[in-house]
Amino acid sequence: MDTNKIIVKEVSGTVLPLKGNDIDTDRIIPARFLRSITFEGLGEQVFCDERFDQAGNPLDHPFNHESYRGAKILVVNQNFGCGSSREHAPQAIMRFGIEAIIGESFAEIFAGNCTSLGIPVLTASIAEIEALQAHAQENPSEEFVVDISHPHITYGARTIALQINDAAKQALLNGTWDSLETLLQERQNIAATAAKLPYISSFPYPQSTG
Repeated sequence: MDTNKIIVKEVSGTVLPLKGNDIDTDRIIPARFLRSITFEGLGEQVFCDERFDQAGNPLDHPFNHESYRGAKILVVNQNFGCGSSREHAPQAIMRFGIEAIIGESFAEIFAGNCTSLGIPVLTASIAEIEALQAHAQENPSEEFVVDISHPHITYGARTIALQINDAAKQALLNGTWDSLETLLQERQNIAATAAKLPYISSFPYPQSTG
């Protein structure tokens, strides 16, 4: 068994409800933060222009509410993550502490970027999302459990079925969502193939140490 693979089968924790349709990536992480050399620190800047005024004072925003501090599951509405395809948006959300996102619908590239970070992106109907958001607002300390194998979310005595892209589901359950780690696991095969190519055969390709 490959111990380096990280399998995502379940996410549990409290819920942060974020209401609003068509929340784009520029709102999630403003363009000026794209100059960052690394993704470190982006969690502090998520929704920066909506969370703080020009003087840096906190505003009334769900990501600032003390009652949602430490939440692992984000529940959103329609077309979340639309706009530019910047990876910084899911990076910022992940580094804030979110480990799963449930919504009515998502921009396709945003959803793909989330999967590449090991963040499950699941959908439910409008009515079910509104019920989840309302329950989280009324019970901010209650724990929710998201199951990826048989997609659903459980809270209290209630269970809501969820949907997830099948390819994303398999990647999360098989631990193949991390493309870099997958490449590293195949480095011997890559080196063997590279050695057969005349235009790079003289390049000192790194050999496996595993």
